[in-house]
Amino acid sequence: MNDTPAVVPNTVLIIRERSAALGFDMNCDDVTGALLQTLAASKPGGRILELGTGTGLSTAWLLAGMDNAARLVTVEMERDYSHVAQEILKDERVKFVVEEGSSFLKNHQEKANSYDLVFADTWPGKFWDLELALALVKIGGFYVIDDLSPQANWPEGHGEKVEGLIAGLEQREDFMVGKLGCSSGLMIATRIASMKS
Repeated sequence: MNDTPAVVPNTVLIIRERSAALGFDMNCDDVTGALLQTLAASKPGGRILELGTGTGLSTAWLLAGMDNAARLVTVEMERDYSHVAQEILKDERVKFVVEEGSSFLKNHQEKANSYDLVFADTWPGKFWDLELALALVKIGGFYVIDDLSPQANWPEGHGEKVEGLIAGLEQREDFMVGKLGCSSGLMIATRIASMKS
């Protein structure tokens, strides 16, 4: 068995071309995309949050898995990147927010326990403001992060941050955690009722 997706959404192919023209190379790969599509499909009528739209590649994968009743909010601070996603992904199920991730998280804590899936593909909600992002996940919902395996473009000291993030998530009692060594290194955490009595 290989990990190549059977079908790649057409919007993914278009966004890939536009991203290359912009010199944007921080998109997720097809393995991560197919996983996001599958997780989105597991939440009929679900509410999904993506932190770090980029040019919309992972957004396209999420939309490909969502049913008609599901809704996606995707946040990106770089207007030019978000514009590419908005131009290609004209879909009433998605709301594009151009805002810095930490600011968005701090301004939406009244929505605690309201998302079925949170994909944190940027530093806010992953390396800082993690607690704010995790607070938004419903019981039974998923928190997904990628880029956890060593990469050539990591700045000095970043490996220690990644190790700390993984260790911290593994020690939580309110999330069940699974690590996947494929792709860029993935982690899926599912909110559970705390095991403390």
